Amino acid sequence: MQRKEQTITPKWIDPDDAPKLTREVFERSEVRDGERVIRAATGTLTKRGRPKAETPKKQVTMRLDQAVIDRLQEEGPGWQTRANEILKKAVGA
Repeated sequence: MQRKEQTITPKWIDPDDAPKLTREVFERSEVRDGERVIRAATGTLTKRGRPKAETPKKQVTMRLDQAVIDRLQEEGPGWQTRANEILKKAVGA
């Protein structure tokens, strides 16, 4: 049996989709002279990922009745956030 050869072409990326290089971008960027750093980068360019939450959530494991999970999931995505809101109201937080 012959296998059909699949050709994968890379997705074309429009160069116009690149962010604009504004004065602010250059003001926040790192300035170097060869290996020597003259000015370190500042702002969002130096911090990766989401900003830290003031009150971060903690991951826990719970066992819930299937009926409770089904009821929360009926309303679609975000059911865990809705469960968190219900529990917050229940404990008065």
